[in-house]
Amino acid sequence: MSSKYKFIDREGVYFVTSTVVAWVDIFTRNIYKGILIDSFRFCQKNQGLQVHAWILMPNHFHMICSFTNGYEPNMTIKNIKSFTAIKIIDAIINNSRESRKGWILDIFEKHGRENKSNYRYQFWQHENHPVLLDSAEKYKQRLDYLHENPVKAGFVYEPKEWVYGSGIDYYTTNQKGLLDIIFLD
Repeated sequence: MSSKYKFIDREGVYFVTSTVVAWVDIFTRNIYKGILIDSFRFCQKNQGLQVHAWILMPNHFHMICSFTNGYEPNMTIKNIKSFTAIKIIDAIINNSRESRKGWILDIFEKHGRENKSNYRYQFWQHENHPVLLDSAEKYKQRLDYLHENPVKAGFVYEPKEWVYGSGIDYYTTNQKGLLDIIFLD
């Protein structure tokens, strides 16, 4: 069995990617971004999630993370995705100002029907693509890739300008981003 995209070392540091189905750009709205960030914070406090770097893009997130206190990496990421899927879909349904509500829910429902493990809607693609960062070279490459994401997308000129990521933590000396970051040596 392949271990290319599996959590193979409970105590390892991983680069994780999670993507919204059909690459729907749901994280253009602050309300939905807030739900995901609150879930990250909850898991930092209660499920052993240590965030070393992260970026939230309009339709996916990347994170360099590790897990403490015996928490299973796959379960923590699964909990984040399950909780946020329910909360964000509920927020979409109840958001009277969501101009794309019908279109978004149709896509999530279509993907939900195609996957028997869903009740009605599917929000996240099932894969997390965890990559074990078992060398300084791999870590540096993924760290740079993650922080350059909004720059390459043309959203900002420098990684430190992107609010929804750890660029501010890495590229400034006196500012802190939205999540607590644990820097690796």
